[in-house]
Amino acid sequence: MPYTPAFPSFTKPASVSDSAAHADAHLFQVRHPEWAANATIYEVNLRNYTPEGTFRAFEAHLPRLAAMGISIVWLMPIHPIGEVERKGSLGSQYAVQDYFGVNQEFGTLADLRHLVQAAHALGLRVLLDWVANHTSWDNALVQQHPDWYQHDAAGRLVPPVPDWTDVVAFDYSQPALRRYMNDALLYWVREADIDGYRCDVAGLVPTDFWEEARLELDAVKPLFMLAEWDELYPSGGLSWEEFNSDTKLLEKAFNMTFGLRLHYLLDHIAEEKQPLRDIDVYLAAERAKYPPSVYLMHFTSNHDVNSWDGTEYERLGPLALPFAVLTVLLPGMPLVYTGQEAALNRRLAFFDRDPIDWQDYPLQDFYTRLLQLKRRHPALRNGDAASRFQRLPSSNQDLYGFLRHKEGAAVLCVINTAATPQMLPLPPEAAGSWHDVFGDTPLAIREGDQLPVPAHGWRVLERVYIQSTSSTV
Repeated sequence: MPYTPAFPSFTKPASVSDSAAHADAHLFQVRHPEWAANATIYEVNLRNYTPEGTFRAFEAHLPRLAAMGISIVWLMPIHPIGEVERKGSLGSQYAVQDYFGVNQEFGTLADLRHLVQAAHALGLRVLLDWVANHTSWDNALVQQHPDWYQHDAAGRLVPPVPDWTDVVAFDYSQPALRRYMNDALLYWVREADIDGYRCDVAGLVPTDFWEEARLELDAVKPLFMLAEWDELYPSGGLSWEEFNSDTKLLEKAFNMTFGLRLHYLLDHIAEEKQPLRDIDVYLAAERAKYPPSVYLMHFTSNHDVNSWDGTEYERLGPLALPFAVLTVLLPGMPLVYTGQEAALNRRLAFFDRDPIDWQDYPLQDFYTRLLQLKRRHPALRNGDAASRFQRLPSSNQDLYGFLRHKEGAAVLCVINTAATPQMLPLPPEAAGSWHDVFGDTPLAIREGDQLPVPAHGWRVLERVYIQSTSSTV
């Protein structure tokens, strides 16, 4: 569900230095599975993915996604959708009518199981989208347990957000509701062998519920949990001290939250409301609040953004692809949304069928080069405190460049937001032999060289350090 709190401007005050501001690492107790270290996540809008809009039809795309470098497949909600107060012809997938059911629009429980098994055979993990905060008006729980819901002063059910008129909000002060929701979460792990959940508007549900649920879920199978929330993205203008005071969702409950602040920052840069250098301010705030072990998810589109805010081409214009490069190669886990590899340039209908025209996947190679680099390179591992981020200095306000390196292995990335080619002076540590990831050519850089960057373009160079080993007999 789209949830857009106010976006306050954020500038770190001069009184807080980068070295003095740091996260309290001992609070963060969630442990990530090893396979997540180089992972990329892909969101599946099943309704619009294929002409059939089914589990079985989507399953045929799994080998392609695995080859592209995807590690995690996130399915938008798969449950039956409410009919009372329904929006559009098919309704929102986030208006859940039955937590234990499968939307027959998509197929059967057996079809879902088959999809998960096929994904696992390719080394992919599967997350289900989970809507714990609210249900449709005609969910049986409304009649069976009205005390589980929030009511206004007149005793009427209320939506969690005024314009979400097709759903009504739960009241998590009710212990029986918590038990029911835990059981529902456990059901899909046991019955479909899923690997985790993407939890809708997770910050609207009490954190202690998520922490308790996580303990029960991990007792069955260690899961990967993604929260649709960003604690770097407060709902009002907060002071620096308040801004850094709350990291609760990522401490014991979730492996990852959305990087909403970076997403909106990139939008603002494209709109020329903020300078490109403000990415440095964001990264300083992220490091001040979180230790490197924390995962944040970065993206240029998702189902809410595409349908409600516009495509990446509407919002970012000629910077859509350069900013996609940033979301993959900056610290964090990248997300690719349904249709981005098809250069999808229209808003998908949210409440109706609107199948994608894939057109031979014109950006498949673009994403494959980036995601496979992310997958293989030791300097790009998620949550790795030993990987160092180094900003490449430049007086050119149209260039943003950085090195990420670890034990001699490095990735150099620079983007150009200008409509003309630019030159980036390179520091001495960039000297050496590189591979141009998009040019598929070797590149020798000498001390004092400058790197040409095309208009509205990017350069991505890879240096892999292979440590020599010897053995004695």
